[in-house]
Amino acid sequence: MVAFLNDPFTWTGSLLRGWLEGLGLTPDLVTFLLQVLGALILGTALLMLTFILIWAERKIVARIQDRLGPNRVGPFGVFQTIADLLKLVTKELITPTGADIIPYNLAPLLAVMAVVGIWAVIPLAPTLIGAHINIGVLYIVAVGAIGTLGIMVAGMSSNNKYALLGAFRTVAMMVSYAVPMMIALLIPVLLSGSMDMETIVEAQSPIAFIILAPIAALIFFISSLAEVGRAPFDLTEAESEIVAGFHIEYSGLKFGMFFVGEFLHAFTISALTATLFLGGWRGPWAELYPLLGLFYFIIKTSIVYFVVIWIRGSFPRIRIDHTNNLNWKLITPLALASLIFTAIAEKVATEYGINRLGIHVGANVFLFMITLAMIRLNARAARSRVKANSVNKTVAASSGSSPGS
Repeated sequence: MVAFLNDPFTWTGSLLRGWLEGLGLTPDLVTFLLQVLGALILGTALLMLTFILIWAERKIVARIQDRLGPNRVGPFGVFQTIADLLKLVTKELITPTGADIIPYNLAPLLAVMAVVGIWAVIPLAPTLIGAHINIGVLYIVAVGAIGTLGIMVAGMSSNNKYALLGAFRTVAMMVSYAVPMMIALLIPVLLSGSMDMETIVEAQSPIAFIILAPIAALIFFISSLAEVGRAPFDLTEAESEIVAGFHIEYSGLKFGMFFVGEFLHAFTISALTATLFLGGWRGPWAELYPLLGLFYFIIKTSIVYFVVIWIRGSFPRIRIDHTNNLNWKLITPLALASLIFTAIAEKVATEYGINRLGIHVGANVFLFMITLAMIRLNARAARSRVKANSVNKTVAASSGSSPGS
C-alpha cells in the first residue's frame, strides 16, 4: 500500500507486467501489450476530457459575457455536452455530391489523431509519460502538421468553394504562425540542451523557463493560438466571409470530430506551454510523490487554458490582413531576436560565470524596450500617413469645388 501511494503509476505497471509474464508471455510481447493499453487509456481519457472542456469553456465564456451558459441538462448544465453529442450522433451523415469519399471521411480522423498523438511525449508526472523520445520537440512539430493536412484534405475533398477557401485561409495562417512557434520552441531546447521533453522539464529546476525567457513564452502562446484558430485568430469561423469554413459540408458525428479536435487542441497547447515554460509537473515534493506531480501539471495546464478561454471571451476577431502584419512584421522578427539574445545570454552566463537569471532577465527587458520603441515609431509613422492623406483629400476636395474649376 505504501508503494502504491508513493508511486501509483510504477506500481500499477509492475503489477500488470508481472501478471502478463505469469501467463507465459515473452517480455517483448508484454511490453508491446502494455504500450497498446497505455495508448488506449490515454486516448480514451483525452476524449472523455473533451466533455469537461466544452462545458467549462461555455460556462466561463458565459460568465465573462454576463450570461448563464448551460443550465438545463443536469446540475449547472454539466450534462449539456452529452446531450449535444447524442444530437450529433442521431443526425444524418450527408456526403456532398462529387466529394472524394476516402479523403472526405479521413479528414476528421486526421484532425483528432494529430492532437491525441502529441500527448504521447508530454510528461504528465515524473514516472508517467507515453513514450521516451529524445527528439520530443521535433516529434511535436511533425505530428502537429498532420492537423494542417487534415484541414487541407477536408477543404479539397468536399467539392465546395467555401470549404476550399476556408481551408486555404486556415492553412495559410497556420503555416505562417508555425514559423515563430518553431523558433520559440528552439529556446527551451537551447536552455536545456536537449529536445527530450523530460529533460526540458527537469532543466526547469529551480527556475522555470518563463522567467528566463518570458518573451519566447508569450510568442509561443500567441503563435499556438493562431495555429489552433482560437480567438482572436478564429478566421476559419468568419461566417460573413466563408460561412462555416473548411468543414461546411460535414454534419453529424464527422462535424463533431472536428469540434472535439478543436477543443482538445486548445487544451493541448495549454499543456505544451505548461511543460515547456512553466516547469510541467515540477513542484514541491513532486519527485517523491509522482501523483503530486500530476496534480501540479493539471493545475498549470488549467491556468493556461483559462487564459485561452479568457482571451476568447474578451477579444474580437482580428482582420486577416492585420493577422498577417502582426506575424511577419512583429512576432517573427521578435522571435528571431529573442532566440539570438537567449543564445548570447546563455553563452555569456556559461563561459564567464555571470548570474544566469540576471543576464537572461536583463536581455529580455532590453529586447522588450527595443520592441516598444519600434512599435512607437511605427505608430507615429502610421499617424503621420493618415494625417497626410486626410490633408491631401481636403485640399483636393476644396480645389475641386472652387469657382472656375
